[in-house]
Amino acid sequence: MNIQDLIGDFTVTGTNQDETDVIYKGTLTLSVDTTNRIVAQWLINETQVQSGTGFFKDNILVINFNYKGDKDLIFKGVVVYKCITKDLLDGFWSEKHGDPNYLGSERCYRIGTQKELQH
Repeated sequence: MNIQDLIGDFTVTGTNQDETDVIYKGTLTLSVDTTNRIVAQWLINETQVQSGTGFFKDNILVINFNYKGDKDLIFKGVVVYKCITKDLLDGFWSEKHGDPNYLGSERCYRIGTQKELQH
C-alpha cells in the first residue's frame, strides 16, 4: 500500500478520550499535498470540523490534528491509524488536554465499500 491508495472519503465511528464510551460518527477526507504528506479533514457529528496533516509509513498513518472547541479554544492532538486495507483504517487518538487515563478510538471505512454500507 502507498500513500496514494489512502486518498478519498471515509465514514468514521469513534469514542472519545474519556470513560463515557459515547460513540460519535462523522466523515474523514484524506488528500495529499505537494510534498506528498497527508492532509486530513474530519466532520464529526455534522457540526465539528477538525483538520490535520501527517505522514504514512509501513501501513501506519499518523496525523497531528486540531479544532476549535468551546469558547474558541484550540484543541490539538494526534491520531494513529493502522491501515488494515486501503478501505479500512483502525485507529486511536489522544488530545493534549484530554484525560491521560484513556485513548479515543476510531474506525474508518471508505465510503461506498461493502463494509461501510453494513456499518
